[in-house]
Amino acid sequence: MVPGYRVWWWSVFTLSLVPLAVLVARLLFGQLGPDPAEPITRATGLAALQWLLLTLAMTPLRKWTGRTEWMRLRRMLGLFAFFYACLHFVAYLHLIAGWQDLWGSFTRRPYIIAGLAAFLMLLPLALTSTRAAIKALGRRWRLLHRLIYPAAIAAWIHYLWQARADIGDMVLYGAVLGALLGVRLAGWAGAKMRIMTKV
Repeated sequence: MVPGYRVWWWSVFTLSLVPLAVLVARLLFGQLGPDPAEPITRATGLAALQWLLLTLAMTPLRKWTGRTEWMRLRRMLGLFAFFYACLHFVAYLHLIAGWQDLWGSFTRRPYIIAGLAAFLMLLPLALTSTRAAIKALGRRWRLLHRLIYPAAIAAWIHYLWQARADIGDMVLYGAVLGALLGVRLAGWAGAKMRIMTKV
C-alpha cells in the first residue's frame, strides 16, 4: 500500500459525507424553508449525480497519472453515489409522493421514470461491490458494472427534465459526463484496435 494512502482514503470518505452533514445542519437550523421536502430531495439527488461523476472520473485519472490509488477509491465513491441515491429515493417517497401508490408515484412523469431507471441500474452494482461478488462473477462482473454508464446518463436526464428553465448547472454536468464517456469510449476503441492488430 502506498504510504499515506489510508489517510487519503479516510479524507475522501469524510469529504463524501459533507453533503449529508450540510443538509442535516441546514435542517436543524431551519434553513430549508417552511417545506423542506423539495430541498432535501433535490440535494440528495444532486449528490448522487455528483458522486456518480466522481466515480466515472477514477479510470481517466488512473490513466493520466499512472497511479492505481484512484481505482481503490472508485468502489467507495460508487457506494456513496448509491447511498445518496437511496436517500433521494426515500425522501421522494416519504416527503413528496407517499408510499401508498408506488406504481403511480414512479410512472407519473418521464423524469421520474428516468430517475427510477438510474436507481434500478445502480442497485445491482452496489449489491455486487464486494470482493466475493467480484470473484464469483469473474468477467461478468466487468460487464455488469458497465451499467454505471447508462445509469449516469439516466440520472442526468432525470435532473435535466425537471430543471425546466434553470438548466445551466445541468448543462455543465452534462458536459462533464459527455467528456468522461468520451474518454471511456476512446479507451475501448483503442483497446479494440490493439486486439485487431495482433490478430
